[in-house]
Amino acid sequence: MSLLVVGSVAFDAIESPYGKVDRIIGGAATYFAVAASFFTHVNLVGIVGDDFSATDATIFKNRKIDTAGLERANGKCFFWSGKYSQHLNERETLITELNVFADFKPKLPEKFRNSKHVFLANIAPDLQCDVLRQVKGNPKHVALDTMNYWIERTPAELRETLKHVDILMINDAETRQLSNEHNLLLAARHIFKLGPSTLIVKRGEYGAMMVDKRGVFCVPAFPLEEPHDPTGAGDSFAGGFMGYLAGCGSSNDAALRRAMVYGSVLGSYAVEEFGPERLRKLKRSEIESRARHFLKLTQFRL
Repeated sequence: MSLLVVGSVAFDAIESPYGKVDRIIGGAATYFAVAASFFTHVNLVGIVGDDFSATDATIFKNRKIDTAGLERANGKCFFWSGKYSQHLNERETLITELNVFADFKPKLPEKFRNSKHVFLANIAPDLQCDVLRQVKGNPKHVALDTMNYWIERTPAELRETLKHVDILMINDAETRQLSNEHNLLLAARHIFKLGPSTLIVKRGEYGAMMVDKRGVFCVPAFPLEEPHDPTGAGDSFAGGFMGYLAGCGSSNDAALRRAMVYGSVLGSYAVEEFGPERLRKLKRSEIESRARHFLKLTQFRL
């Protein structure tokens, strides 16, 4: 089944203890689409400037990614620059330039409007809601990511959008901020009242946790000796998760648990190199191999 993603396609400048890159393709929709394309067909909606070259566009080539919704505008792409701390658990934003992304008003091509799975990446809640108004019928899954900026600045718009969302994917700090609860289980109970029936809490080096009416399921972060760049880990996780769900065509508990594992697998590969370079070279056989490693990490006898 087709999977729609709406979000940013950008350029990043990144510095970590493992090196520095001055310009590399990034953006939530980029990481998500590449990760999800290993499992299903992806409909990509975003905006780029005239500095986005044919060479840059090769990140989407020869994949199950339809870029008919990738708008081109006069100006420059969204640009973000950041620096990570020694242990990669903190980052400092140095530069944020919205450029053409400042005027982004997502418009779905007609052939995208029947998408059965929808992922709303981190953009303004009113734009996320407008995207849902353009989707025809009732999608099987609508998932959403957001951030502290929107939770603080546009709480009413965010709450309105959440009424139409099945799966909320945010980090632990955002979960606590949105719910005003420190305990994540109590936070989930609060968030379910806002609309979502499933909460996925991204916890960085501690893995991820899924809470729904059936209970709690956790996956660890895959142990790596030298993670280079965490920038796209969360969006790659979301792409792996939603891509697997869309590809398998099921939403039972077993499918959701497997989706959590595949999301974690894609997130773990994303951090191995700067930008999406590791994902660019990744093979499906490597994904399956690491998924089996996750099984070994969590399997035990009583």
